[in-house]
Amino acid sequence: MTPEETIRQALAEDIGAGDFSSLSCIDENIKGTMQLLAKADGIIAGIEVAKKVLETVDPQIEMRAYMKDGDSIHRGDIVFEISGSVRSMLTAERTVLNFMQRMSGIATTTKEYVKLVEGTRTRLLDTRKTTPNMRYFEKLAVKIGGGTNHRFGLYDMIMLKDNHIDFAGGIEKAIDKTRKYLADNNLPLKIEIETRNIDEVRRVVAHGGVDRIMLDNFAPEQITEALKVIGSKYETEASGGITKETLHLYAETGVDFISVGALTHQIKSLDLSLKYVND
Repeated sequence: MTPEETIRQALAEDIGAGDFSSLSCIDENIKGTMQLLAKADGIIAGIEVAKKVLETVDPQIEMRAYMKDGDSIHRGDIVFEISGSVRSMLTAERTVLNFMQRMSGIATTTKEYVKLVEGTRTRLLDTRKTTPNMRYFEKLAVKIGGGTNHRFGLYDMIMLKDNHIDFAGGIEKAIDKTRKYLADNNLPLKIEIETRNIDEVRRVVAHGGVDRIMLDNFAPEQITEALKVIGSKYETEASGGITKETLHLYAETGVDFISVGALTHQIKSLDLSLKYVND
């Protein structure tokens, strides 16, 4: 599903047979102005998405942006101003806010996490723990907040997790079967494999055939030990149970990536409102 299709579906879900609240009491020819106001501090994200929503509802709506995606905002700031048909703006209002509040919450959370790994070589990754049909926008918000996107879906990178390994018959069989499948189907995909302990790390390193090793639910001292075994042969990623309180400790180990599902599935939306302006 394209971002444009998601926007159209979001509008269709909200509007249904018609915005009867606006149709019933707002004259068709009434024009007006509204402002997007910040009601909390954070990182703004989704301005460009809001433009697409407004254009989809009514191409005649005009936007004057005072900020750009990724800017820091403070309570009371005016992010942008829109002018045009009042009916159209009211119809688009909730969909604009739904996208922007969630995206801004993700960007704000991501920025907080990114600051905790500053001064290290580690990059912060998101995961596939996203809202159905909202992945494009949520991962875009991670990038706006300064994070790095992991694979988008099941199709653009191989991720051999514990269940894949166990059902395939073990680490070596999972890797060999995967490499044969990719070769047979001419798929130039990178392979990442999850490890659950230092013995599995040693087995992966001895066998080879992957691009990245995930260290799942390792303590920082265990990651340090694993990195000595891996050296510079493969990219490394720490994942599982990593919180804001422990993030910097993990980054200090020198691991290449840290993936944090909380960036997209444990965030609080940023409080924004779209309000009438009295001309």
